[in-house]
Amino acid sequence: MSDIELIATSSFGLEAVVKREVEALGYKITRVENGKVHFAADTSAIPVANLWLRAADRILVRLGEFRTGSFERLFECTRSLPWDEWITEDGKFTVTGKSVKSKLHSVPDCQSIVKKAVVEKLKTKYGTSWFKEDGPSFTILVSLLKDVATLTIDSSGAGLHKRGYRKMAVEAPLKETLAAAIVQLSFWKTGRLLFDPFCGSGTIPIEAAMIGMNMAPGLKRTFASESWPRIGPDIWKTAREKALSDIDSQAAPAIYASDRDSNAVKIAKENAVRARVEGSIQFLVKDFHDFSFDENYGLLVCNPPYGERVGERVEVERLYRDMGNRLRKLKTWSVYILASHDRFEYLYGKKADRKRKLYNGRIKTNFYQFYGVKPSARQP
Repeated sequence: MSDIELIATSSFGLEAVVKREVEALGYKITRVENGKVHFAADTSAIPVANLWLRAADRILVRLGEFRTGSFERLFECTRSLPWDEWITEDGKFTVTGKSVKSKLHSVPDCQSIVKKAVVEKLKTKYGTSWFKEDGPSFTILVSLLKDVATLTIDSSGAGLHKRGYRKMAVEAPLKETLAAAIVQLSFWKTGRLLFDPFCGSGTIPIEAAMIGMNMAPGLKRTFASESWPRIGPDIWKTAREKALSDIDSQAAPAIYASDRDSNAVKIAKENAVRARVEGSIQFLVKDFHDFSFDENYGLLVCNPPYGERVGERVEVERLYRDMGNRLRKLKTWSVYILASHDRFEYLYGKKADRKRKLYNGRIKTNFYQFYGVKPSARQP
């Protein structure tokens, strides 16, 4: 039964990846817009989506959406929503907000109005004028876009990129959600070699290993909605037990990762141990220029240095030329590179078969996809 609507938020450009993930979990997509994938579900989907979605940022419970051009209408429409079905009498709730191209442009004022409206609703429900607020926590988001207000409750808490395995990271690490997304965009399968020659703290190979082992990315962390009575501990327990039983411990994905920085490789190994995928990845301390690519039908997926700092650009451009000189010769390899340089294809020496605009934090990047010859069914 689908009695609620959930929204999986994502970084710009990853909506299609998140949509595929939601559909793979068996839920019906109701709408896709910039940074949001809406889907119909029931309360049991909240633990499942939080545990399993790899490329999404958060899972929001949609309470309502309406057009508003005044604080009076914002108050009345907000008060009419079923907050009492989610927020308990002892619940502690905060309101965050954003406003884009709307008459109600003062975010603090919108937050205050929504807070008052929710309190009034809860007063009516619980017959009290004072709340202890020492129970479960709820974060309400009021989002106004072109005078349309969307009211949601955040079920995730910390962003879903915080898997719990990366205690240490190198400078400018790749977000776990973006790393998982680019592995999925490569359509890598466990029977094919995957190589990351610029692994840094190991995010790409670790996310690939979890995909290869069918390991839910959220198993090592907690979520805000675990304390919500509307869901209950039994539903969360069932979802976690199912995720644990779904891990394919016999899977043997062929994943290789290297970096010329020995400290980065040390950190990557420690992160892999915490993620419990260390047996699926072979880490090496080695410079990209020292590799020989003897295997056929491999995938290279990487996030090489960007050269954003002054003085680094010349070295990075030389690296991109060297990458092209070596990788263009590998006819059976498919190469996937995340880079921010606006002349990357020129430096690499080949136009990508496809490129997709993505954001690594606030840095605008392109995900360049160079397709190699695919192995036939008869080839190992």
